[in-house]
Amino acid sequence: MAISKTPVKINRIKEILPHRYPFLLVDRVVELTESKIVAFKNLTANEEFFEGHFPVAPIMPGVLQVEALAQTAGLHYPLAFPEEAEKNKDKIGVFTKVNNCTFEKPVIPGDQLRLEVTITEIEKDKNGDPRRITARGVASVDGKTTCQTDLEFSMIPAKLIGR
Repeated sequence: MAISKTPVKINRIKEILPHRYPFLLVDRVVELTESKIVAFKNLTANEEFFEGHFPVAPIMPGVLQVEALAQTAGLHYPLAFPEEAEKNKDKIGVFTKVNNCTFEKPVIPGDQLRLEVTITEIEKDKNGDPRRITARGVASVDGKTTCQTDLEFSMIPAKLIGR
């Protein structure tokens, strides 16, 4: 098994994730193991969501922190298990569940959001391919947790969602 080297920069991230500006919420992967991935999202005052959430006291919407954790999780499998991911490139992981989600501290312009995801289970189908993946995500700024949640993804044929 060949785990990708870190850091993983934005061009490689864009090769894996289908998201694009303004919805691509991962800038760099800095740590990767068989069960964990750590990435960063650098937040500037120019982020579109800060214009309306909230103009006089901008904070990153909590749902976007969860989405950033989900995108980080979506990078794990292709980076940690590239051969298996290539074999399953006709599938895409879709976000199916959020549990035990808490928001503990606001994220504001100028923050560097640290996104740490630990894979807790990979359920495989009869062919040994991933069917369902569960993970624990923790977002933080300067060592203080901003959001934590349990995530679940199902692997489905990409053609079912028009890819």
